Amino acid sequence: MLPGSFTIARVAGIPIRVHWTFFILLVWIVASGVRKGGTLESGLESALFMLAVFFCVVLHELGHALTARQFGIGTRDITLLPIGGVAALERMPQKPAQELLIAIAGPLVNVVIAALLFTGVGWGEAVQAMRAVDTPGFHLDHFLAMLAGFNIYLVLFNLIPAFPMDGGRVLRALLATRIGHVRATRTAAAIGRGFAMLLALPGLLL
Repeated sequence: MLPGSFTIARVAGIPIRVHWTFFILLVWIVASGVRKGGTLESGLESALFMLAVFFCVVLHELGHALTARQFGIGTRDITLLPIGGVAALERMPQKPAQELLIAIAGPLVNVVIAALLFTGVGWGEAVQAMRAVDTPGFHLDHFLAMLAGFNIYLVLFNLIPAFPMDGGRVLRALLATRIGHVRATRTAAAIGRGFAMLLALPGLLL
């Protein structure tokens, strides 16, 4: 259990916890919206969108947790942090196929969410709504389209083959079927460090 977090709900017997710093993020989002010349209403709308985003993150982590349960692996809790969510599995799967399915389950949840949102809004309307970034006032279609877009981003980001992200775990599971778990972990970790350097390089050059 992460110190400073508290339980807000239980889903399928899994405690959903929030770290206290998460609320600092919400306050900062509202204050930033107001400080940049917006109104309190626009700041609250931004906070509402962030809450919807983290709801999708919880569903993502539940995808991991409930898939792990199918293999007899429990989840101690899911904790929301300002940087995202963490599902604390009681142990790691020992079979590569199990790790592959557990790792891919989270991104697949986001694929389903995005597909449902785009279908509900209408694919053409959703694309137009996503382009209208500066549309004043609250528009449900724009809100849902942006949420769908975020879920697509979450899928792409999490599938970067950088261990210990989902993509890195998928990579390790695939490698483990050929070279064993230990070598697969070392290889996936090395690739993850390489991606971290690539992501940091633009910042160092600017």
